Amino acid sequence: MDCLKRLQRTTRGGQRSFPPHHVEVEAIQHKTTQIYHKIYFPDETDEAFVVKSSTRARDLVQTISNRLKMKSHEGFSLFIKMGDKVISIPEGDFFFDFVRQITDWLRKGRLITEGPNSKFTYQVFFMRKLWSSTVPGKDRQADIIFHFHQELPKLLRGYHQCSKEEAAMLASLIYRVKHAESKADITTVLKSLLPSDLIKTMSSYEWKKEIVRAYNKDSGMSPDEAKVAFLKVIYRWPTYGSAFFEVGQVSDPNLPPNLLVAINKQGLNLIHPDTKDMLATLPLSHIMHWVSNSSSFCLTVGDSSSFSKLALETPLAYKMDDLLTSYIALVLASQDTKKLPVIRESKKI
Repeated sequence: MDCLKRLQRTTRGGQRSFPPHHVEVEAIQHKTTQIYHKIYFPDETDEAFVVKSSTRARDLVQTISNRLKMKSHEGFSLFIKMGDKVISIPEGDFFFDFVRQITDWLRKGRLITEGPNSKFTYQVFFMRKLWSSTVPGKDRQADIIFHFHQELPKLLRGYHQCSKEEAAMLASLIYRVKHAESKADITTVLKSLLPSDLIKTMSSYEWKKEIVRAYNKDSGMSPDEAKVAFLKVIYRWPTYGSAFFEVGQVSDPNLPPNLLVAINKQGLNLIHPDTKDMLATLPLSHIMHWVSNSSSFCLTVGDSSSFSKLALETPLAYKMDDLLTSYIALVLASQDTKKLPVIRESKKI
């Protein structure tokens, strides 16, 4: 009867493309079909979820968002972390098919070490991938568990253009979330509060004075309220919700040799790495074609009458490729338009 049910499920949901993953085989050997898989979240918590052989990524995304009482799972994705690679699972793929495929691909490319335990060297993360409709305060659970913790590292790395006043205000909110309970001395935790490019613009004492002033203005605010308030400040910036990439380029003499690229719902933004000035924005509708390999990402921008090419050097080309593909697919799905004739090539390692 169990085999018959599985056959009927396969008839309804489609067949797998790869042999069972080692985790599935082990479960069967232990006479169980219920596999509890640990899923990690950006706020450093994790939970175990049942993953079946027939579970697709979209099913697990829905299950997780329901359990966390989120208002919507749109824009969220599962990610496999293996070594230093973090790869998004396409929503239509069977969960274990993708894990098997990625393991085989990375092993062939010698990007993960061979060994008796290499089959276990992956973690699964659940995070927001596309920031197309995220308004702080709209989905409190998502803000508290995901959005704050995903946006914080980008601020601390100095990727946003941020004034000293904004930095002090944001630092007071971060302190409220991270250190208010322990009452840590602000001067000893400045690196966890301020953008790296702004720390040295004032002395530790001056920063502490500004941060305390901002902190006292919001007395009584809870850590969760501080997370939402933090997001409401960053939401005003054009780089909110961006995925940032530090890249090199030699194709355009008018651009600096090193760039900060921010991919978001507006398109591909080219930013000066030192001043954080926006040098150019390449809208999704103007990106005609792109190709990626293990070390570069090249794209053609324009229309049929005139176009230009931009070649970017980065080991994270696979991530840029995936993000651009996902954002354009989202635009095509939400708009009845034929203005985006995108041709894409992806060269695997």
